[in-house]
Amino acid sequence: MGSRKNSIMLVLLLLISLFVAGMWLISSLNLSFAERTMGEQRERQIADTFHASLARINAHHFLLERNVATLVRTGEFLLRNQQTAARREAERNLLRVLDDLPEARGGSLLFHPGSYRASAFAVHAQRGPAGLRLLTQAGDFADPSRYLQARELLATPQPRRDFHWSEAYYKPQLDEAVISISAAMQDERGRFAGVALLDWQASEIIRLVSSIRVTPGSFAFLLDRENRKLSSLASAENDARAQHLIDEVIALQLPGGEASPPPAELVSRYPASPMQHRHFQVDGVDYALLHAPTEAGMVFGIGIPQTEIDAVLAPMRESNLRIMLGTVSIMLLLSCVILYLVANTLRQLNSLYTDALTGLPNRERLLQDLAADDPATLILLNIDAFREINDFFGSSCGDHVIREVAAGLLEHLAHWRLGQARLYHMHADEMAILLPSGHPRQFASWLDSLHERIASLPVYWQGQAITLQATLGLASTSACDTAPLSRAQLLPSANIAVKMARLQKLNYLIHDPAHDLRDSYEQNLLWATRLRQALEEGRMVPFFQPILNLATNRIDKYECLVRMLDEQGNPISPMAFLPVARRIRLYRLITRSMIDQCLARFADSELHFSLNLACDDLLDEELSEYLLSRLQDPSLARRVIFEILESEGIENYQQVRRFIDRAKHLGCRIAIDDFGTGYSNFEHLLRLDVDLIKIDGSLIKRLDRDPTARALTEGIVRFARELGLQTVAEFVHSEALLQRVRELGIDFAQGSHIGMPAPAPVAAGLYSAPNPG
Repeated sequence: MGSRKNSIMLVLLLLISLFVAGMWLISSLNLSFAERTMGEQRERQIADTFHASLARINAHHFLLERNVATLVRTGEFLLRNQQTAARREAERNLLRVLDDLPEARGGSLLFHPGSYRASAFAVHAQRGPAGLRLLTQAGDFADPSRYLQARELLATPQPRRDFHWSEAYYKPQLDEAVISISAAMQDERGRFAGVALLDWQASEIIRLVSSIRVTPGSFAFLLDRENRKLSSLASAENDARAQHLIDEVIALQLPGGEASPPPAELVSRYPASPMQHRHFQVDGVDYALLHAPTEAGMVFGIGIPQTEIDAVLAPMRESNLRIMLGTVSIMLLLSCVILYLVANTLRQLNSLYTDALTGLPNRERLLQDLAADDPATLILLNIDAFREINDFFGSSCGDHVIREVAAGLLEHLAHWRLGQARLYHMHADEMAILLPSGHPRQFASWLDSLHERIASLPVYWQGQAITLQATLGLASTSACDTAPLSRAQLLPSANIAVKMARLQKLNYLIHDPAHDLRDSYEQNLLWATRLRQALEEGRMVPFFQPILNLATNRIDKYECLVRMLDEQGNPISPMAFLPVARRIRLYRLITRSMIDQCLARFADSELHFSLNLACDDLLDEELSEYLLSRLQDPSLARRVIFEILESEGIENYQQVRRFIDRAKHLGCRIAIDDFGTGYSNFEHLLRLDVDLIKIDGSLIKRLDRDPTARALTEGIVRFARELGLQTVAEFVHSEALLQRVRELGIDFAQGSHIGMPAPAPVAAGLYSAPNPG
């Protein structure tokens, strides 16, 4: 049972573990799918923000380049029309362009020597605190290095008009940092004739780029074709860290660096300038770098800390983790409850087959083991006087004795080296041993060995040695060749053997079908069935035997005797069924039935009648209370005589005397039945306050031939007369014997000579001796 229980628990644990693992796997897959979906959605949001920002920058670049192109057309117009009016128009156009572009700090038309004039010539418009002002300059340019740089980049003819964006630099004329956007001017023959440029306030570019925010920790930048920064984290609070970040970006050489190809979805959504992305690390912080070329040929990019990209997934991860942990916790809790219930059920199932006191298999397990078909031998062992041990020392001592006996028998069986021998605790003081079927010659030695072991078992309780004895019964499938027992018959057969051994005062008994022990047992069961049916059908009736008053020679009282009528109405003697009734606890029901019928029979009569009560009846509080409650009518109670069966022995005088006192208070009289035999004790007469003595028939029926019986009877009569008690002679079977009873001075007589028990009492009248014929 234990291994089976462990296997069941192991399988349950495995199933629960698989279920929890499955739940965890499903939750993980759900989280991965959700993270991937959220990641893609977040990537699209970032891409949308990036391209929106790129579109703004491209629009701003286009606006600046368009105004520079306007200046180029103005300068080329002046080259073709060198009159004063044309020059004035060019100056007005220059001022108009600056007026339309608040972010522009200045604009210039720089004519190359030999194009407009023989020497270099420049027209400047600058935005100052007082507004726009116009300047002209002949001779060398104010910043010839910038001009030469722009000329070098713009002098080469291009299929499409190109623009040059400078890095941010300090311009003394404007007293601030600017970025110049320049374009080449050409004469009528397409030769380089100079440069038109606009100075864009660098802080405006930084403001435009720095205003682009995707996450709190992101940064934006612009790089020109030479990978030089045009705008960075200039507005950041930590300038050193901002510069370090943009330097790391520049070091990546983005225009020609290795970037991951954009997803196909982004290419389809933004075909003109798809976003590219790559990852880099600065001071242990991972960044996602998104970049794309602008319409001006620059590189626009945004750097985003990877943790901030993942931050949108963190609540979902935490929520999913909480859900997952909650689900798993609930499942674990339910699993624990299920495991507890299953374990408790298994414990209860195990307790059905295990004795709690000794831990041994119990009766149910024995019955289960006896269901097999193999030959076997069963020994039942019943501890003698166990009830007395419990009563004297207490139930704790009784439990201790059972445990010691179990331990001693287990040790003894181990020495037998019978590997299949198994010990069971049946109930209370009974043990059972199931053995493999042995040869009948071994049975007596087995029983002797077990009996000696119990007798020699050292058992102590509170320092006091307790001597044990046991009665054993054995039944075996191989005990008899003529009528072998089945395994199902072993237990009842061994039980019968124990009971018969007790009756015969033997240490043990081996069940033999030839001895008809089972038939006797079955006969008792048959009688039990007949008794129940007789009670249910009203066939348990009183018979009445007359009692002769020797002083008046009249029949004035009857003894009520129980009889059972068979199915044909024939009376059956109580000697045939009362012992069985006592064993199966029907005796009380029979007594109550007799009380009810007898009281009803004599309720309207003046006759006296006696009821037989055993000491057990008087000690039965429920029965005695019921009897006394039926005697509340004084006219009925004064005619009742309770005959206490003296041969039963009286142990609890106090309780018996209490009943007698209550009965006599109601008017009843008390008689001692069968006085002079069995447990006869004159002390009964002194302690029980009786009124009559019924002298046992074994003395009366020998009065006419046995002097000893006559002497004993004379002594009893004399003793009763001195105590004021009346006497009744039983078993008076002849007229001669009746004369001897009269001569001894006995008060009443009853027996076959007076009258046999009959179903109904006769009316009181003078007695006349029966006719011998």
